[in-house]
Amino acid sequence: MIMRLDLQDEQTVQKLWSMQQRAYRVEAELIGTEDIPPLQESVEQLRTCGETFYGYIVEGELAGAASFLIEGETLDIHRMIVDPIHFRKGIASQLLASVHEHGCSKIVVATGSLNEPAVRLYGRHGFILTDQKEIKPGLWLSFFEKTIRPRL
Repeated sequence: MIMRLDLQDEQTVQKLWSMQQRAYRVEAELIGTEDIPPLQESVEQLRTCGETFYGYIVEGELAGAASFLIEGETLDIHRMIVDPIHFRKGIASQLLASVHEHGCSKIVVATGSLNEPAVRLYGRHGFILTDQKEIKPGLWLSFFEKTIRPRL
């Protein structure tokens, strides 16, 4: 089940923060740096980040989450998080599909270029690689975009 998360709820934000730490530590290993903003973030910074979060719930527990901001017709995915104990169960794909329901004409997302599971995920879902940038020596980000056809 996918549902909107209330980050003002203490239990929810704590669970999200803990899951985020576990998930982004895996990405840090893949891309070779712990200098990933979500790993440096406090619970309070997460609570006040301003992003909209949806969580994937399995048997009453948070197993994944996606966050985004909408600007005009563009939905910008800021986080795609899956608890490592739930990897390879299709949770990220279901969360990604759920963001399509917000009526935007374009979706953008960035990930570490060496995060091959994420790069494959976005490719499978029709995202096109639009740019790659070295944001610090040895750390590259890949930027993806997907145009959504309006429903008739």
